Amino acid sequence: MAGPFQRDQETGAVNPWVIAVSVMLATFMEVLDGSVANVSLPHIAGNLSSTIDESTWVLTSYLVSNAIVLPLTGWLSMLFGRKRFYMSCVVIFTVSSFLCGLAPSLGALVFFRVLQGAGGGGLQPVSQAILVESFPRSKQGMAQAVYAMGVILAPIVGPTLGGWITDNYSWRWIFLINIPVGILSLTLTSLLIFDPPYLVRKKISEVRIDYIGLGLLSVGLGFLQVVLDRGQTMDWFGSKFIVWGTVAAVAGLTGAVVWEWRSKEPMVDLHLMKDRNFALSTVTLFALGMVLYGSTALLPIFVQTMLGYDATTAGLVLSPGAILVLILLPLVGRLLGHIEARWMVMFGGLALTASLFHMAGFNLEISFVTAVWARTYQAFAFAFLFVPINVMAFYFVTREKVNNASGILNLSRNMGGSVGISVVTTILSRGVQAHQASLVGDMNPLAAAYQRMVRGATGYFLSRGSDPVQAATQARGLAYGLLQRHAAMLAFTDDFRILGILFLFVIPLLFFMKKARPHRPGVPAH
Repeated sequence: MAGPFQRDQETGAVNPWVIAVSVMLATFMEVLDGSVANVSLPHIAGNLSSTIDESTWVLTSYLVSNAIVLPLTGWLSMLFGRKRFYMSCVVIFTVSSFLCGLAPSLGALVFFRVLQGAGGGGLQPVSQAILVESFPRSKQGMAQAVYAMGVILAPIVGPTLGGWITDNYSWRWIFLINIPVGILSLTLTSLLIFDPPYLVRKKISEVRIDYIGLGLLSVGLGFLQVVLDRGQTMDWFGSKFIVWGTVAAVAGLTGAVVWEWRSKEPMVDLHLMKDRNFALSTVTLFALGMVLYGSTALLPIFVQTMLGYDATTAGLVLSPGAILVLILLPLVGRLLGHIEARWMVMFGGLALTASLFHMAGFNLEISFVTAVWARTYQAFAFAFLFVPINVMAFYFVTREKVNNASGILNLSRNMGGSVGISVVTTILSRGVQAHQASLVGDMNPLAAAYQRMVRGATGYFLSRGSDPVQAATQARGLAYGLLQRHAAMLAFTDDFRILGILFLFVIPLLFFMKKARPHRPGVPAH
């Protein structure tokens, strides 16, 4: 029997499980870095003598450079060779992580985060492409399950891990912990990963660099990410910067799509969208990214602001769901050898919608256990969605196009996540104002219920030693505080309900997909 490090004659690879561990190490850390810094911003701002608003560029800069590189990974793999490109990304990501940990100023940290995002942008799609090719068709579900463990778990544990490291050590360690992982990943990749023979690498002198396409794509994706990340804090279209940023994003992306579609040697092969399964999977993955990242951002805010939990307890609300995903993903990967992927996505979609509608029924009296179970229901649904969607996406994609396809899919999921976070935070902020304006009418001094509450509260404060005027003021303040909490509670439930409705509308798209029959060992791929 061949050992785990023996190279296979046909694929040029080794044991697929060893490859899976090798490529997912750095990829997990890269996805983690997209969210791990969120809770550390106040510490970063204080340590580097900047405002909280200025420190948010630590997040934005990373996301912008990451988004620009993601769709270019197929072209860059062809230009430099996939293994060499992947190892270069690991090196850039690791070195820039070290520099982020030593950054003396906010400007330097933002610059190093741009480099880190650029290096990390190539890790997700290339690792997915390697996994797709390393596992036989009959085990594609397992390949996608391994990949899902990284890209689903990392955003869930990121804020909790970042908070724990910052509270117990220093914010600089959220970047420095990447160094040993990067070195280990680089070592394993150099020993175990090989470019497949069909991956044709062109000489640089033979490649026509599409400067126009690259420029349009960079402008479009860069400004789109900035608009999504900064829109709520800058009052959206009340800000001239956001207005012009939106114009630049729309113009850049529109121009990039037209240019790349007509190009003979496109940097991003948009012709993959002619495959109905790939196109619909891309849309579904975008919606899943919205719900995954949106709900993951929303739930910790809810339990901390509405239920009074600390950051550690809020992290514990998410933890059981993360553990369940870890357990279920291999099972889902095996089931895909027996059940058509479409039906599993429909099941997962209905379960996800039901879980979000359940969360839309939250109130201010729910217990810790209720919050944990609600997230666990949602995690159950995620496990039945991510893997089958990716299997359907790659089902009719030829081996030569896997790198390009992976870049587009990862970009779709990440941009969906950015849109999801932007949407839920905007709805939450505007919803609180709208519900407060609606409820304030009930605080009419002539309303019997309001009068009874104020009289009761005034009596309570009088019994605690307040004078009559002070007690009346405290009673009215208490009533207004309760109104604000109720308005915020309604805004949170609006968010959960809208996310549920969103994914409910995605499910019918699955009926338009071509059948992707399960493959068992010994059954030909086509």
